[in-house]
Amino acid sequence: MNSLDWAVLIGYFGVMVAIGVWSHKRVGDVSDFFTAGGKMPWWLSGISHHMSGYSAVMFTGYAGISYTYGITSFVTWSLPIAVGIAIGANLFAPRLNRLRSRLRVASPLEYLKNRYNLPTQQALAWSGVLLKIVDVGAKWAAIATLLSVFTGASLNQGILITGVITAVYCTVGGLWADALTELGQFIIQLLAGVAMLVTVLTKIGGFSGLWTVWDRLPAGHTHPTAGPYTVTFLLAYLFIKTFEYNGGMWNQAQRYMATSSAHAARRSAWLSSVLWLVWPVVLFFPMWVAPLLVHAKKPDASDSYALLTEQLLPHGLLGLVVVGFFSHTMAMCSSDANAIAAVFTRDIAPVISRRARQWTSRSGLIAARVTTVSFLALSMAIATQVNSPAFKDIITVVIKWVAGLMGPIAIPFMLGLLRPFRKSGPTAALVSWAIGLFGFWLTNYGIDGLSLQVQIVTPVATSLVLFILIGFIRPEATPERDAIIAKINTDGDGDGGGGCLLYT
Repeated sequence: MNSLDWAVLIGYFGVMVAIGVWSHKRVGDVSDFFTAGGKMPWWLSGISHHMSGYSAVMFTGYAGISYTYGITSFVTWSLPIAVGIAIGANLFAPRLNRLRSRLRVASPLEYLKNRYNLPTQQALAWSGVLLKIVDVGAKWAAIATLLSVFTGASLNQGILITGVITAVYCTVGGLWADALTELGQFIIQLLAGVAMLVTVLTKIGGFSGLWTVWDRLPAGHTHPTAGPYTVTFLLAYLFIKTFEYNGGMWNQAQRYMATSSAHAARRSAWLSSVLWLVWPVVLFFPMWVAPLLVHAKKPDASDSYALLTEQLLPHGLLGLVVVGFFSHTMAMCSSDANAIAAVFTRDIAPVISRRARQWTSRSGLIAARVTTVSFLALSMAIATQVNSPAFKDIITVVIKWVAGLMGPIAIPFMLGLLRPFRKSGPTAALVSWAIGLFGFWLTNYGIDGLSLQVQIVTPVATSLVLFILIGFIRPEATPERDAIIAKINTDGDGDGGGGCLLYT
């Protein structure tokens, strides 16, 4: 990178901070901070939902998969996400919006206290927070890895730079800042992605290379599934991502909650689904043809896209693509930080602190901002250890840890919204959660030699079966729980106001 590239990168950081400062005036209470007061336009929510699902792992871990296996990176990653979000557009998005508009909650998990009981809410909240610290730590490590390729900065320096910038804008401006920066990041990433695509097409013979290049690539590059990414893995991933990207990891749920109505939330989901179906193809194509243009130095080829960028793009465009790397990770990490702050301040703190139950609107907002900074600091500390023997490498954390652990946390939360599972109560939720987590430990650390798909499928499948089965064996439906489910499932948007209930 030269001075022009640095100018682009520094300018980007400056714009992100400026958006956060501008968004500050739109945040008056915790509802504004966590759900944008229910006033976010559906198209902004959809773009934000889409962008908050990316990170620099796509340009490291998934770039390595693309380099090694070809189009399976799209078939087994972004395609199931697109399909899963489409499924959730009618199934989950409207119901999540009604959590805010009808139950007056500011955190996705806030309704669980009455839907199940307090221990269930706390179990899901604590385990989800701990998982997200590790997940976001992996994403900081991914962007720091890319930064080191281009600038020579150490891993810890890269983590510190990106983490501090993100902390500034998302702490000051809340969900509004997240969404508006994600819109800007989407535009930047659009320009950067197209620039890389055009450059690569020029190198492989022009536009016709879209059809003629495949015969020159390694054997198996056009197979939809390859290596450990089998059909079984694809089906498991579709199932997992349907829960995760429809709100199971909380930050996407906030995007639906932030819209003005259930109808707007549904439109937001459809927009995000279409973007996931189309846009990753543009980003992946240069990665698929990378074996013809660069030689990866790392065994997992996670450096292939960075090498491609460094060798092919002129200065200025190089800086723009590097900004695109940052935009993905900062979008996901800031949205996760906001979601975790919501869960901690609304669900965890009032249980462990009497003072938290008496927070005013102002003190609650201060607590939300302090929690956001604290979460980012913890995840940055974890990021420095992501390549340790405990975590193995970046892609292991993202695929195995998140996919494996997300199911036991998300299933009671997501299925608890739906009428067919009204009989599944606290016992079903807690047992499915606990045994699902045990299944993750057993398949990843207790038994050696299991395939990747078994490691991923076991926790979520175990949780799903137990949640449903226990609901039939020991039904725990009550009039109070049925009333909550009825409010979430009744057609019509009801009250679209942005208020929220405070703990008393």
